[in-house]
Amino acid sequence: MKVHRLAVVIAEVTLLMLGNHSVSGAENGAPDWAITDKTLVAWVSPDNLTQGGGGVLSLEATPHQFDAIVFGERAPKRWMAGSEYWRRTPEDQTEYPEETVEMGQFVQIAIVYEGRQITIYRDGHPYATYTSSEDPATFNSASMALLRLRHRGAGNGFFEGTIEDARIYASPLDAATIASLKPNEPSDPQPLAWWSFEDDRADDRMGAFPPGELLGGARIADGKLHLDGVAACMIARQSPAANRTANGWPSYHVTALPDEGVGIPYDANGCIYWRGKYHLMYIFQRVDGGHCWGHMSSTDLVNWTYHPTALEPNPGDPDTGIFSGNAFVNKDGVPMLCWFGIDAGVCVATAEDDDLITWTKHPANPVVKMPEPGEPGHGVYRVWDPYLWLEGDTYYCLLGGNTLPNGHDTLYLCTSPDLVTWDMKHPFYEADPSWTRTDEDCSCPDFFRLGESHVLMCISHAIGARAYIGRFEGEKFLPESHVRMNWPGGMFFAPESLEDDKGRRIFWAWVTDPRVRPSQDVTGSGFMSVPRVLALTDNGAPIVTPVEELESLRRNPRSVADITVDPGRDIPLETMSGAHLELALEIDPGDATQVGVKVRCSPGGEEETSIWYDRGAGTLTIDMSRSTLREDVTYGQPPFTAYFIQTVAENKTPHDSVEGPLELAEGEPLRLRIFIDGPLLE
Repeated sequence: MKVHRLAVVIAEVTLLMLGNHSVSGAENGAPDWAITDKTLVAWVSPDNLTQGGGGVLSLEATPHQFDAIVFGERAPKRWMAGSEYWRRTPEDQTEYPEETVEMGQFVQIAIVYEGRQITIYRDGHPYATYTSSEDPATFNSASMALLRLRHRGAGNGFFEGTIEDARIYASPLDAATIASLKPNEPSDPQPLAWWSFEDDRADDRMGAFPPGELLGGARIADGKLHLDGVAACMIARQSPAANRTANGWPSYHVTALPDEGVGIPYDANGCIYWRGKYHLMYIFQRVDGGHCWGHMSSTDLVNWTYHPTALEPNPGDPDTGIFSGNAFVNKDGVPMLCWFGIDAGVCVATAEDDDLITWTKHPANPVVKMPEPGEPGHGVYRVWDPYLWLEGDTYYCLLGGNTLPNGHDTLYLCTSPDLVTWDMKHPFYEADPSWTRTDEDCSCPDFFRLGESHVLMCISHAIGARAYIGRFEGEKFLPESHVRMNWPGGMFFAPESLEDDKGRRIFWAWVTDPRVRPSQDVTGSGFMSVPRVLALTDNGAPIVTPVEELESLRRNPRSVADITVDPGRDIPLETMSGAHLELALEIDPGDATQVGVKVRCSPGGEEETSIWYDRGAGTLTIDMSRSTLREDVTYGQPPFTAYFIQTVAENKTPHDSVEGPLELAEGEPLRLRIFIDGPLLE
């Protein structure tokens, strides 16, 4: 094998969380305290007794694991020990006494956790006690405390009222101790965490948590926390920004902001080139779990400006969250956004300015309603991820997630003259069933003309990004080929594209995170691929090329040439190093069976990521089996497996490599272009 050329440029198929050293416990947000048995205490005044589901004080490890003081969720006017999916909460609470406290008066609520035994106290007197059928939950210094919100995924879990004092004890207190507690006064034993709101501050007086963040109109006045905004709450948590530095973070890839959570999902959406700017929108989750669209723009695809949230669910809206969709231009030449409104259907909004900062939602939303049982269309089509565009005088809308009688994926087409009155047409395509598996859907659709063909880019939730290429005739799409953009073990998901003023079809995709959920919660998540151009060859084969604007990042170029590598031998390139690189390699395989390169190699060889071309198998493989010494990283199928597990051991579909097809013609060299950005490799 001979390496004809290797160029390395220092720069300020896709994978995430490679490493060049193991992360220590402190860097990785490891606990310096951990509790299972505990006591939660709060002095609280409800604004009304008819509210339901609000959390007064919650201790959360992830949105899928929490313990909380909750009011009125399972039974009106009653207190309960809240937990994820009520795992440690009895569903029948009819025997619990109703709350009678008058508005403006405070009541002490305490919940004691001792093994599986859970006891609730009201003003020092036993209120309810039971034995949980589930093992107790453990929390640590990477957990967060929530006041007013029972957990971050609870879209309707806000408590309305005032909190005078809130505490967490690292042990189960007895009845006498609970009765002796006074608001704003020290206690023996000392609490693990204590918010007294003295000096109108949100600080934890014990220092177990960072200062609290006041969100959604929450305010502190007269030594009390007032929770009377629509989504007012207080969160005490480790700073994602600080933890991102310790964990390593991409530098030239677009990522979610620290306060935008873990980005599940973090789909690219609303992509449009308008008035000289590239606009990229993306799904993120606000603190109450509501899905929103963030917004950023760029004039050069390298330097990005974050803008205020473009779309979010508001009181009175028919939808409870903003899911996937697209941007298009209407008959008046004005940009519009289209999305799947959760619990509603297809919704649209119109831009109010050329910077696309302000959007007005259509009064007829949802313009395509989810049919209820007994209504026309129910059982015929599914209203899910839409793609909407104008062609001639007709608006076309494709509904994702539909299925043919043979079990394979399709979209459903509907048309409209005015975005309000819709004609529900028919399934949009039928592809060769041998191209996909029956467990693959078509979601996040993106349909566009490319050269003489049309392309339907989409995902299957099971595997990731993919595309059909074919013809659009008579209001039907006729697929002629199918290509994958991701393979099992890879992390390339939810692509979306735009066409710029140069006629380029540019797209991004969500790079899913292989760290288990507790690690994601510490830092936040949300990573976008570098922008790339999709084109077709004369015979209709797809070509994907990074945008040329990325070359502006290049600094300090280095190159080597004419290196001969003997069979079974590695050649270290001592002068080539760095965490943020662009590599361009040209390798003559000769008669070698396998050739490749190893990147992000630690000095002792404990960590390395290998990229191999196998001539006999006709494959290119990225081997992640030694990419990191971290114990919180796992690759699975589907690509977002790690978001829903607490430990690596829970991954039922582990992958330590990703393999895609690659055939080289006789005498053709292997050309690789590799982007390394800290923990992210493309």
